[in-house]
Amino acid sequence: MPAGLRADALHDIFESACSWDAYLASDEDKAVAWRELHERIALAPEQTELLQQFTRRILVLMVSGIWCGDCVRQGPVLQALADATPCIDLRFIDRDADESLRDALAINDGHRVPVVLFMAEDHEPVSALGDRTLQYYRHMAAKQLGPSCPMPGAAVGDDLLTDATQDWLDELERVHLLLRLSGRLRTRHGD
Repeated sequence: MPAGLRADALHDIFESACSWDAYLASDEDKAVAWRELHERIALAPEQTELLQQFTRRILVLMVSGIWCGDCVRQGPVLQALADATPCIDLRFIDRDADESLRDALAINDGHRVPVVLFMAEDHEPVSALGDRTLQYYRHMAAKQLGPSCPMPGAAVGDDLLTDATQDWLDELERVHLLLRLSGRLRTRHGD
């Protein structure tokens, strides 16, 4: 977890971040691609069932750029997953809206987007993931590096949207289990 991200600061940042609709309203022209991709996402019944079994609230902050192609590929997926359960509170914030957050979430010494920050219900940071999913990196490696970088067992699926959806669902499930098994939160909720 990036250093310097404290729950009190994250509370303020999260509360100032935008919902899906408000974020897309910031640039209606660029929002078209986001909306079109969102309409194409269909969760499998078992994916929806898994999300509906979540019991802990997960705060999800996507640090993004509405202009960013990687964000266009991932933001709609996260929104579709959030749409399937009331336990995910997803917000969006422009990468340059908060310099301290941008700098704390630098990846490989760069201000990449998207970076997704997962928090507990009290804004305690749990996980951060960016800038692309594992399956997309596998796709890029196969395309750009080819046989010079063999990766046994790293098959790339035929449908990058389906792969991205599963990658993000896997991370959400991991975060949910971390929160569900947290002694701190189990004490708070008496479960």
